[in-house]
Parts: sequence; C-alpha cells; structure tokens
Amino acid sequence: MKYKTLVDVYDKVGSTTKKLEKTDIIANFIKDLNGEELKIVMPLLRGKIFSESEEEDLGIADNLVILALTKLGYSKKEIMDKFKDSGDLGLVAQEIAKKKKQSILFKKSLKIKKVYESIREIAKYTGKNSQERKINNILELLNSAEPSEARYVIRTILGELRLGTAEGILRDATSKAFEVDKELVERDYNLITDFGRVAKIAKNDGDKGLKKISLEIGTPTKAMLAEKSENLEKALEDAKNPAIEYKYDGTRILTQKEGEKIWVFTRRLENVTKQFPDIVELCKKNIKVEKSILEGEAVAIRDGKLLPFQELSKRIQRKYNIRKMSQEIPVQVNLFDCLLVDRKQLLDEKFSKRRKKLEEIISQEKGKFQLAEQLVTKDVEKVEKFYNEALDLGQEGIMVKNLDAPYQPGKRVGYMYKVKPEEETLDLVVVGAEWGQGRRANWLASFILAARDEETGELLGIGKMGTGLTDEQFKEMTKTLKPLIEFEKENKVRIKPKVVVETGYQEIQKSPTYESGYALRFPKLIRIREDKSVEEVDTLNRIENLYKKSSN
Repeated sequence: MKYKTLVDVYDKVGSTTKKLEKTDIIANFIKDLNGEELKIVMPLLRGKIFSESEEEDLGIADNLVILALTKLGYSKKEIMDKFKDSGDLGLVAQEIAKKKKQSILFKKSLKIKKVYESIREIAKYTGKNSQERKINNILELLNSAEPSEARYVIRTILGELRLGTAEGILRDATSKAFEVDKELVERDYNLITDFGRVAKIAKNDGDKGLKKISLEIGTPTKAMLAEKSENLEKALEDAKNPAIEYKYDGTRILTQKEGEKIWVFTRRLENVTKQFPDIVELCKKNIKVEKSILEGEAVAIRDGKLLPFQELSKRIQRKYNIRKMSQEIPVQVNLFDCLLVDRKQLLDEKFSKRRKKLEEIISQEKGKFQLAEQLVTKDVEKVEKFYNEALDLGQEGIMVKNLDAPYQPGKRVGYMYKVKPEEETLDLVVVGAEWGQGRRANWLASFILAARDEETGELLGIGKMGTGLTDEQFKEMTKTLKPLIEFEKENKVRIKPKVVVETGYQEIQKSPTYESGYALRFPKLIRIREDKSVEEVDTLNRIENLYKKSSN
C-alpha cells in the first residue's frame, strides 16, 4: 500500500477537530485492511513506531533532523529560520520537498511498509557512525517522498503527529470498523498495549477473539488507577469493604516472571529490567511459582530509611554503571497485588483473594522484598494512626482499597482511593516557557502548563507557572527542559511535551486565554513527576469537575 494513502487519511483527520469525524475517517480507512496491514497502520495512526511492549526507542532529537535536512541543499540557518516561523520541522521538510535544490533522478513512490521499517531501523543504530546511518535512513525516505509525505515522515520520526488520534479515537474506530464491542477493545488494549494486534484480532475473529485476549508475560499492562478522596472518612465509606495500605513515595512496578526470566515494567509501561538487576535477583529468589505477574512499589532505601522518589529516579534514568548505582541506591520492593499465577489470570478475583494468593507465593525478605503494609478495618481512629505512621516514615499517605473489587487495568473505577495531606493538585505537562529577565536571564522562568483531552489526546493550555519557585527549582526546571526546546521565538520557547509536573493552585477560573477554557490562579510547582507519562496527566474532564465542585 502506498504511503500517500495513509497521508491522505492524516490530512482528513487533521482537518477536523470533531471526535466523531476523526473516528469515522479512521474506521472507513482501516475496515478494508488485512491483518498484517493493521499491525503496521494502527501504530502509525498514533505516530508511534514501537508498541509499549517493545524496548526500542527512536529518541531522535530536532538537531538530527535539522542536520538531515541540510543534506538536501539548505544551510542550517535557512532551516532554523523556517523552523522558527512554523514551529514544525514536518512543515519545513514539506517546503523543502517542494523546491529541492538537489534533483532526484530515480524516485520510487513510498510504501507504508517501507516507511514503517525504515524508521524502526533507525533505533537499531548505535556506536560508531550511528548518526550518519540514521541521517542516511531519513534522507532515503525524504528523497522518495512527495511534499505532504515528507511532512508526516518527519513528524513520525519526531513522535509529533499532531492529529489528535489518541487511544479513545482508535478504540472507537476499531469498534466501528469491525463491529465489535468498544469496551472489549479498550479492555484488550489495556491488557496488551498494542492496538495493531487488537485491531487484527477484531478484524479476523470479532468479539469472540477479543474475549480470548489475556495477560501476557513479557508485555506491560496498564495499571489500575486510583481516585483522590477528600478525606479518610469519605475514602472508607466509598471503598465499602476497606483495606488500607501505605502510599509509598516510590515508583509503581509490575514484575513478571517466567522460569528464570524476569521483567520489570513501570506504570509508564517502560521496561526497566536492566536498570534494576537487584529487583530481578529478589524476584528469582523470593517468588515461589514458575509464572507470575505481581504489582508493587519500589522505594529507594539507605541505612534502613526510606528515601524520596527523587533518589529512585536517578536509577530509572541511569544507563551506565548500573551495578554501582544499585549499590549506592538500593531498593525495597513492597508488593500489593497479584494479577497472574502460573496459568491462572486473577483480574476478576476479589482483591482479598488476590492478596491472599500473593501472601502464598512469595517469601518475604524484610526490608528488601515484602508485602505492602496493610490494615483491614473501618475504625477511623485506627486508620488515622496508620495514616500518620505512613507520613512519619516519609511516605505520601495511604491507599484505601475495596477488598471485594476486581482489577481493571488502565481504569479509574472507584475500587481504590488515595488520601494525601496536601491540598488538591493537578498533574500537568510543560509545553512552553519564557526566558527570565535580570538575574534569571539564563533560566527558563515562566512555564506554560497543559492538561489533556481524554478522547483526542490533545494538550490544552491551562496556565502559566512563574512564581513561588526557588532559585534551585528554576535551575532544576531549566536543566530538565532545555534539551526539550523545539524552537525559540524572541524570549518564548516551545517545549516538547515530556515533563509532567505536580502543580498546586489557589483556584480554577474560566478563561478565554487558554485552549482548555480554564486557567489556574497562582499555580505552583510541587514536584516533577518522573514516574508519570504525558498520557497520564490530568484531563479536561477532571478540571471541569473540579471547577464545578469549587463553584457550588
């Protein structure tokens, strides 16, 4: 199939802001594709080349694409000027393709499979001459591309498709195209995190095939999500049959075991097995069954004391000297759920049964590999004491879980509630910034924050955070965000949306200034959430609910 066919779909989807129209366009396109085409096209419709279960990451920065574009006969200054005007290297590539200064004698039309495989190949190049080989791959695609194709090739390489084709749109399009249950499509994607495979099964086997999809060892699964509760009493009431656990200040992990093979995934679906050889050894030593999928929280620990998440994040980011780092920052694994044991999937079992099974299959190694602290009671005084113990240990608060509830990956369904001492906060992503003035002239000193449209995945501005930060925080934010600057215009910069920040605020107001229709009054930085992905930032729906609640 020609890549131009997909590009035409991109153009149609990008020309409308209406979710139903986007869904119809995609559904009409994919319904006639065969299974193998679906496995390629579905990720491309999201602008993703690798599924969450794959360890590869393109990691292509703007600078490499700019360098590739200079090979087409333009100076870096010419390209940077075009980039500053449009803020989109895809559009720059399209303009260059319209008036190439180097003629192409033998030009073949691009095929979808060729684009998909060539971009995937880029991730495999490492070591000596890897940059040159990556550039050659990009140039090969651009030299065969029509102008509109060049735009989307570059956007896909950079992971910036900009079409609003988030999970909700692809879920609904898959359901409509193959006349299958929308809830089943969502369930299966949350289980195996691969829309290409889900669509192929929906096409070939319908609802019957979708019902057979289950957890798979070696594939990350979306974590069940918690709701924030107003207070202890409300959480205990809503949980109905409550079990209370510490809310650890660490990173949520999914450990998977099959024989001697161990995988460790984060809640962001990242494979961090290599970064945590100590967790791998603890799993091998202390999980007493052949096959399992367990969930817990990894917390940094030193001299028997639990450390803040910022310490653990150093290990997640580390790619070299991993053994040394694991000795400097050891971890404690606190397990709290059990999703699969041997061949039996436990998602539909009550939490009480899953916890009991967890107790049966692990050998606890105190301080290293253990069950999460748990209290089963409805007594508010006992829960308050437990809550204060968690805070005294430096943890975030407590989780209140329903012992009768099943496990639903990827959903916030009211089966568990988090109780924390601080005021209401929002997890938002930084999408822009401004350089400071005076003594802050070398720092990014004002940060544009965005929430997420749950259906389209579009990021919508909701405020600017520039006050209440210490000099150290300004330095930290600048260091973190500077490599993500996509382009600058005067003192303003656009930031690649990667960094999630927990944000406090005084109130939410209606505002025509930002795309979300809302603005935060006096937003302040609580912390950088390195454990959360852009797909997990707070939604427009939650902001609307918080606004209504505060207005009553």
